[in-house]
Amino acid sequence: MLKGKSAIITGGVRGIGRAIAEEFCKNGADVVIGFRSNQEAAEKAARELEAYGTRVLVVQGDVADPAYGEKLAATAKEAFGKVDILVNNAGITRDMLMMKMSPEDFKTVIDTNLNGTFYCTKAVTPLMIKQRSGTIINLSSVVGVKGNPGQVNYAASKAGIIGLTLSAAKELGRRNITVNAIAPGFIDTEMTEVLTEEQKKRMLEAVSLGRLGKPEDIAKTAVFLASEGGAYITGQVLSVDGGISL
Repeated sequence: MLKGKSAIITGGVRGIGRAIAEEFCKNGADVVIGFRSNQEAAEKAARELEAYGTRVLVVQGDVADPAYGEKLAATAKEAFGKVDILVNNAGITRDMLMMKMSPEDFKTVIDTNLNGTFYCTKAVTPLMIKQRSGTIINLSSVVGVKGNPGQVNYAASKAGIIGLTLSAAKELGRRNITVNAIAPGFIDTEMTEVLTEEQKKRMLEAVSLGRLGKPEDIAKTAVFLASEGGAYITGQVLSVDGGISL
């Protein structure tokens, strides 16, 4: 489905990002994986993903740094000659009640989740405009749609990503560039492993399908949006949440 295409995936070493990278490689894409801190884990991931027969590069940096988005775009262009797909997946949480949240806790989450999405999108846009083609997929969240107590910083960042997605889709559509967002619900990753059984039980009561999502559920949606099947879809927020937003 993605044979001959090249992709950049931020936060692609673990969790949802790793699942997206794997599905992309399975489907024939060459990928540049962005990561922030764990060099050993990044190199291990690259070796494992290369077993699918595609090229995999890892680039360390922080998406909150505007120069890092430029570095990712330049690396992909030099290695693969083009950038067909960008997946803005990198994100962090600093959860606590708003009355206890410091300005730094709020700013750090916004800088990574929202500003990082803007910096990387801006970096690939000139390349995609020149190609007159491209796919940008932004990871939002059900929390960005519905809100959640103890997550005003995270919810604000993910709601901002939705606004960015809709505006960018209108700007770039005439250049044959699609921009969409995926809004996952509660996905079984390291972020949910820290929850107590009681917290998980309460969450599952709100999920129509009665189970946590898997990273692969999000990854397969990303593959669809990046494939020919998603070529006429833009400016959309796809809720992949098992029905929790109903």
